[in-house]
Amino acid sequence: MATDIKDTVHSVEAAAVMRLLPARPRLLALGEPTHGEDTLLDLRNELFRQLVEQEGYRTIAIESDCMMGMVVDDHVTSGAGSLDEVMEHGFSHGWGSSAANRELVRWMRAFNEGRPASERLRFAGFDGPLEIICAASPRQALTALHDYLASRVDADLLPCTAERLDRLLGTDDRWTDPAAMMDPAQSVGQSTDAAELRLLADDLVALLDAEMPHLLATTSRDHWDRARLYGRTATGLLRYHHWMADTSPARLTRLVGLRDQMMAHNLLAVAARGPALVHAHNSHLQREKSTMRMGGMQLEWWSAGALVSAELGEEYAFVATTLGTIRHQGVDTPPPDTVEGLLYALPETRCVVDARRLATALADTRPAPRVSPWFGYAPLDPAHLAESDGIVFVKDVPQR
Repeated sequence: MATDIKDTVHSVEAAAVMRLLPARPRLLALGEPTHGEDTLLDLRNELFRQLVEQEGYRTIAIESDCMMGMVVDDHVTSGAGSLDEVMEHGFSHGWGSSAANRELVRWMRAFNEGRPASERLRFAGFDGPLEIICAASPRQALTALHDYLASRVDADLLPCTAERLDRLLGTDDRWTDPAAMMDPAQSVGQSTDAAELRLLADDLVALLDAEMPHLLATTSRDHWDRARLYGRTATGLLRYHHWMADTSPARLTRLVGLRDQMMAHNLLAVAARGPALVHAHNSHLQREKSTMRMGGMQLEWWSAGALVSAELGEEYAFVATTLGTIRHQGVDTPPPDTVEGLLYALPETRCVVDARRLATALADTRPAPRVSPWFGYAPLDPAHLAESDGIVFVKDVPQR
């Protein structure tokens, strides 16, 4: 059995990952089982460099605010802003403090220096403007969409004025009140103003689509793509806020599903631009349903990866990352009867594993699920091995 497992293992290189796939995918999704570990982000950076140099990939999309991500993209493509400013304002979830993320941005900017636009690397955040405790106001996305249209189409076609939007939006803090996450009564998402804003956002997006020939003829493709991002984000946020005010038992399930739906729409837009490496938590990229406990309830929903995979088929590939230890978080040597334990017994400190061949090799063994002592690390589910295109295994994640 050890020999069978060894036969599924390869060095961690882009070429080894690509050999597991029938063709170069438009979206190559690399998951991680925990957030905040630069060792895993360093590995992501290394694979991205190889994909750029060897496979022609030109975009990386990460689990960060899609609106803030435009700050990073502007910097790496044109040099706008200082690196310090970009790290402060271009990332959500605290990712801007990561040394590995800083190095990624620095390297992308250096790579792009002096290159024609068609060869430059691009950066995208594909998460919605959402945090665990709150959702952003739709103001930024909605007003940016209105401004884009107001400067390019006949004023009579606009469904409202900027002043009307401002009046309906009110103050941003009424949208971002953390109390609304667990108490629907604190949300403004089903107020009269919010209902009118949803209709106006829908009309603005419809106008954007209706005027596409004119808009593409009079503006750049990048500006058009950003306007579509504004539209997706505005309608997605208003929908999310609407369901934050819901009182049904399905409320939390719907919210986590809506977040991944917003992610999926952003990923499909990234895919339309060309091949990209996608990086996020395994649970957002896997093909099977995602699960978590929240508010005392067990939630199940389709991940962004599942939604995108259903749309793109073989043009979407998912490589999960799992690991042996994070000792500084209390995650010690994995039990030998788990997938992580079997891989931990190998001499490699990190490796790429053919997930489907490994599933076949372990079919009679039935590895036990690993139980994590720390909520921040999600072990690999052995029942879903064959639903991944590959696995990256990292033996030990040291404290940095």
